[in-house]
Amino acid sequence: AVGFPSAAPAPKFPHRKPSPHRPTMPPPPASALPDELLEEVFFRLPPDEPEHLLRASLVSKVWLGLLSAPRFRPRYRDFHGAPPMLGILSSRRSNSVDEVEDNIPHFIPTTKFRVRIPGDTWGDWRYAARDCRHGRVLLGNETYQPVPLVVWDPMTGRRRELDPPFLVGGAHGYGAAVLCAVAGCDHRACHAGPFQVAFVGVDKIKDGEFFASACVSSPVTGDWSKPCHYSHYDEWSEPCSRLHLGSNSFWAEMPPVFVQGALYFKFMSQEDDHIAILKYDLGSNCLSLIDAPLAGSVLLNATILMAMDYNSLGFAHVDKFTLHLWSRQRGSDKIASWAQRSVINLDNLLPIQNPNKRFRLIGSVEGSDIIFVTMGLHIYEISLKTLRWKKLQKREKLCDLIPYMSFYNPQGIFVYISPLICDSGTTLK
Repeated sequence: AVGFPSAAPAPKFPHRKPSPHRPTMPPPPASALPDELLEEVFFRLPPDEPEHLLRASLVSKVWLGLLSAPRFRPRYRDFHGAPPMLGILSSRRSNSVDEVEDNIPHFIPTTKFRVRIPGDTWGDWRYAARDCRHGRVLLGNETYQPVPLVVWDPMTGRRRELDPPFLVGGAHGYGAAVLCAVAGCDHRACHAGPFQVAFVGVDKIKDGEFFASACVSSPVTGDWSKPCHYSHYDEWSEPCSRLHLGSNSFWAEMPPVFVQGALYFKFMSQEDDHIAILKYDLGSNCLSLIDAPLAGSVLLNATILMAMDYNSLGFAHVDKFTLHLWSRQRGSDKIASWAQRSVINLDNLLPIQNPNKRFRLIGSVEGSDIIFVTMGLHIYEISLKTLRWKKLQKREKLCDLIPYMSFYNPQGIFVYISPLICDSGTTLK
């Protein structure tokens, strides 16, 4: 007999049609990266864009734990080396009306970082930035004599007031600097630690001659959390021997530079516009004068002092569009002298819209070959090593520029973020 193929079995549910939108199973989750690889990714987040670290900490409890761990921050700083510039301070603005509200020093952010202002009042004093180093800003008030000084930490908003040294004058000008007081510190995260302030004052005697004297404060290690008016500090060293500066000398109101344990200030003679350099050696507590590499009349805002990247004193001078750079080094005879390092034509480097104007030098970054030049409302940051430049702002004329260099320390931020992430590891949106 001829066989016939058997019929296909009847469907189990003859009246159900397959759904065209039946959901598919999600793919299995990717395996989590090891903590070591996550840290390597976090190390490469740019330090001058601190918002990236904060956003990464909001992803999960695991990421928050890695970023807030004590070992991450020093490794992050070691990976990047020198701290980035988070903003600039300026105490003088050319031909502008004072627009500083609540007597807060003029701070211009160059990143998304914003300074923190102390909770207690600044009072009626009008503060101006005199120096900035190792994450601290030194403020002074020229409307009062003797000049009150304040050390301010823009990262935390804390500040500490110092009574000026009464044994050192300053009625005819002064210079001051703030320094880390911890020996062997790499200065990458010491903004909340002990510090010292150096003060150099200029006074005039009866016959019209000017003299300078200087001293340094003892290390300040007090409680930063106290209100400013309850935490005065007035412990200063004995002033050094007075140094004769001549007649009709005045300060070039620029912050000093710090090189090999000494501070260098620029001042000028009103008689012949001659520029000289005042050196204050902190180790020997001694003042001395150094001739500038240029002789004769020089425009004040055409020169700046620099702390070069190879730990030597530098001097820059711009003559309209040409920049001249010198460095001071010791020769085989142990005598320091100036040597011209380079000549740079800025007209071939920067976009010049008005050839009738000239460039002015308004600041530099210590320990590097970076300077700041301005023409009109334009401010340029130039690396003298690579000749790369970038424009910082186009808002107002500045007579001086003090860079605020610091790593963004997210430790305080994480303290407030941690309670916001629930125990189940919910991601914040």
